[in-house]
Amino acid sequence: MSEIEELKRQIEVLRLNMIKVKEGRPYTDPEVVAASRELDAVLDKYQEMLMKKFEKD
Repeated sequence: MSEIEELKRQIEVLRLNMIKVKEGRPYTDPEVVAASRELDAVLDKYQEMLMKKFEKD
């Protein structure tokens, strides 16, 4: 599996986790914020990889 595909898989897992964590909690709840930050970090890596890939092409 390519690194981009692995990041896409991680994004989906983290997205579903964030939805589950958010249920019944405010967006400012520390667990929701932590889940969101984790997802953001992987999304940032994915975006960087896409930008590098398109710069090469």
